[in-house]
Amino acid sequence: MSILHSVFASTFRPQRTRISFDLDDTLACHRGEVPAEQGYFPTFIHRWLGEPLRQGTGSLMRELRRRGCSVWIYTTSGRTPFYIRRWLLLHGIRVDGVVNSERHRHGLAAHGFSCLPSKFPPAFGIDLHIDDSEGVRMEGEAHGFRVLVVRPDDERWTLRVLDAVAHAQAA
Repeated sequence: MSILHSVFASTFRPQRTRISFDLDDTLACHRGEVPAEQGYFPTFIHRWLGEPLRQGTGSLMRELRRRGCSVWIYTTSGRTPFYIRRWLLLHGIRVDGVVNSERHRHGLAAHGFSCLPSKFPPAFGIDLHIDDSEGVRMEGEAHGFRVLVVRPDDERWTLRVLDAVAHAQAA
């Protein structure tokens, strides 16, 4: 390998694919019929410190990391980044970034939107956003960003996410 090639290869490594997840009805499922993850602590502690986490989330996050993805949360709720990180850590999940309503407003103001879309992942370098909302998917089409819609009752949601991530990484 030439010196130029090794310098180029070490300087221009491919960026990690950045994937974001919505919370309400995507990862945080309050509907009784949606199975929840078992955490590391007793159920009453999870209820006291957090919300039910959708079953399959932990293994999905581990697989995304194994595939070299950067995992983010993108919610326009008022939850604080501290709360979100703590809640996910109760399940052994670490995220690389959190966009909440405040960060969303500031990030979009910098892009000069007169009418803010409910989400705009490109403002945060996000390659693929996972959400339960068809409205967010429509905004993605209108503003040119990728959205995968997963319904709370979709038992194969993790496979659909992994398939969409594979397509995003190939693009």
